[in-house]
Amino acid sequence: MSSQTSPAAHRPAPTTLEGLLDLRRANTPRTFFLLALGATIGLTLAGIGLFTAKGTSTFIVPAEDVALVNQHPINRTDYDAAIRSLFGVNPSAATPAQRRQVLDDMIREELFVQRGLELDMPSVDPDVRSALVSAVEAQVAADALTKQPTDAELRAYYIQHQDKYASFGVMTVRDLVAAGKRATDPQLLQAAQALRQGVSPDAVAARFGLKDSGKVSGEEYYFAARIHLGDGLFDIARALRNGGASDPIAQPDGAHILAMIRNVAPQPIAFEQAREQVLDDYRRAASARLEKGDEVFLRKRANILIAKDLQ
Repeated sequence: MSSQTSPAAHRPAPTTLEGLLDLRRANTPRTFFLLALGATIGLTLAGIGLFTAKGTSTFIVPAEDVALVNQHPINRTDYDAAIRSLFGVNPSAATPAQRRQVLDDMIREELFVQRGLELDMPSVDPDVRSALVSAVEAQVAADALTKQPTDAELRAYYIQHQDKYASFGVMTVRDLVAAGKRATDPQLLQAAQALRQGVSPDAVAARFGLKDSGKVSGEEYYFAARIHLGDGLFDIARALRNGGASDPIAQPDGAHILAMIRNVAPQPIAFEQAREQVLDDYRRAASARLEKGDEVFLRKRANILIAKDLQ
């Protein structure tokens, strides 16, 4: 028995538009047409991606820029801001001469920046290096400076650094010195006792052969007294009450006796009054932590070699 085939199998492939669009039939011209169309679309997309990829050259200035200088963009937003800053007018109201002046200045700046990079000026010029360091520090600290901490965080910081939020303490103190004598000298113990009994420092100095060190003079803020007396003597002085006197204190230049005339200790400032200062200090501390963390990260990934004589 002979096999029967469909009449459509022997029907020639249509070449009309209607035949090309009839997807129920195999059609060689249509197949080649679709393959050619797909290849054309693919090559077009590849070309667009090739010539618009980052780092490639282009002869078209993007809409967000006003110029390209060696493929480096000059941002339109910066250009508009420069017009407003220099001439005090909106960019749309600027004259052609004003617009051209700003554009020429920005192109000149970009050219000189690029030339500076070619000459490696950031690594050799102190001012440029300092500006780069400041810029990186500002970028690192941006999150800390813009974050708004909660009241609970600020109060915790306030309590932790309570000494910073207080009024300035003041003191009037005399520093009497017995050169070459030991702090255990009985006469010096008597001198300290006389001061506590209300005898004036001048009278005690004359009686026991003491001299004023001259380190402090009249009423001074706590921070100034600390500088003049040094940490050791100041810590003893701040604990003295009005009319009090210290025991003889051994120092390299002899024995010292501190006579307190007037001592007004710092008074704490309430959180509500100090809040703005607390906020500033909190942000500075957070910025310092971020900068330190960034420095540690950069050191870890850097290859740092140190001369043997400095190791």
